[in-house]
Amino acid sequence: MKMNKKVMSIALVGMMLSSAIGCGKSSESGDEATEGLSWESIEDNSTEEASEETTEDESATEIVTAEIPEGMYLSELTGEPIDEALKDQRPIAAMVDNESIALPHYGIAESDVVYEMMNSTANNRITRLMCIVKDWEAITQMGSIRSTRPTNIILSAEWNAVLCHDGGPAVHINPYLSKEWGDNHFSGTFSRVDNGKSREYTEYILSGDLDSNFANSGFSTTYNEYTPEGAKDKHFNFTTWGNEINLEDKGYAKCIDANTIDIQSFAHNSSKLVYNSETKEYEYYEYGDKHTDAEDSEAASFKNVILQKCTFNQLDDNGYLIYNCIDINQPGYYCTNGKATDIVWTKTGELNMTQFFDSQANELEINTGKTYIALIPADTWDTLVIE
Repeated sequence: MKMNKKVMSIALVGMMLSSAIGCGKSSESGDEATEGLSWESIEDNSTEEASEETTEDESATEIVTAEIPEGMYLSELTGEPIDEALKDQRPIAAMVDNESIALPHYGIAESDVVYEMMNSTANNRITRLMCIVKDWEAITQMGSIRSTRPTNIILSAEWNAVLCHDGGPAVHINPYLSKEWGDNHFSGTFSRVDNGKSREYTEYILSGDLDSNFANSGFSTTYNEYTPEGAKDKHFNFTTWGNEINLEDKGYAKCIDANTIDIQSFAHNSSKLVYNSETKEYEYYEYGDKHTDAEDSEAASFKNVILQKCTFNQLDDNGYLIYNCIDINQPGYYCTNGKATDIVWTKTGELNMTQFFDSQANELEINTGKTYIALIPADTWDTLVIE
């Protein structure tokens, strides 16, 4: 199998990662922590003849070039047309509580990208959401807003996003927030809503909150000097606008049904994504119910689902942790249109975007639309059910 130069060069940075933040050895065995994908899913019959057939098939596929509406551009977060006035605007990354008492959520369905990851090893590994939003001035209500963790600071930086949170374990997050690339964040500066719950569940981003925060902080609302290379153009390798990818047409050796994605690692929330064949998107479920936003009953629905196997280090007896999200050649899955295929992900530094590659060693091509990303703990990766 011929690998492109980008993937081949990834191996060269492996020796440098041992000193990178978030890349310490896992509590798991060293073999598991550096496991990676062995490309066993690629069949030995990938002959020159097969390559020629693939080339012929691909050349016969008609690529539609859809016209971008006037005054719009293709969002770097979704690959879909949005107002051109937003082109240089930085997104925000909002930390949203995912405990059952914090429900119902507000504003999740309007997010461009939603991360879900373990927030603590305690409380049956409860998760928290991090919502990436480009057009943050359109937010009417989002939250409730809660504390952040080191992994969220690192991942929000790859979007040059301003992190919106309410504190966190200072001993663990301050070393990251004090970095030049990490100091643009808003903590505990949003509106309080009387919802009959205790105070920790009452903070929300309301209309005008972010305008005030930016004005009072002096932080740039547009992409700054810490924007990762390429982030202004597109965060993912989107297919051409107006076209749609079906994984069974890509010639992958591994292409399985993915009508239900049961992330059993997230046992507290019982997180699950269910494919809706009418909308051709995945709807998010937790605590046994389909997730809908309180303000408009809109379902949290995603065109793309990316699952990353990721080791982690527990930082203290409270269960606080950091994912080793800076790593190379780690396995995962990409799901779209009711199908899934195996992938590899790599992130080589704090200000480098996470890259995704398919089993043919090409940069992963994904559909335009909203994306859900789960960082699944490596020690429970085998409990993932896709069917």
